[in-house]
Amino acid sequence: MERVNELAKMKAAVIFTKSTCCMCHSIKTLFYEMGASPAVYEIDRDARGREMESALQRLGCNPSVPAVFIGGKYVGSVRDVLSLHLDGSLKEMLIQAKAIWF
Repeated sequence: MERVNELAKMKAAVIFTKSTCCMCHSIKTLFYEMGASPAVYEIDRDARGREMESALQRLGCNPSVPAVFIGGKYVGSVRDVLSLHLDGSLKEMLIQAKAIWF
């Protein structure tokens, strides 16, 4: 859990993913198109990936990926992020965390 918390705070936007997850790819693409450069951690390619996946699940990430953190705080998974994007608050969250500038 400690490693996930540390990584989540290293950049303004952080996404935990798996390399084979199409929804993870969609969320990464959304962030890139909004002008953000999130830190992306592919847990299936990390030696401590299983440990990180368990920690994400303990934080309430279900499914465990994609898990999005903005400003060091857990935002949610696909459904949560897309809802925030559709109501316009994702952009505001990214601006407040200094992940994008407008």
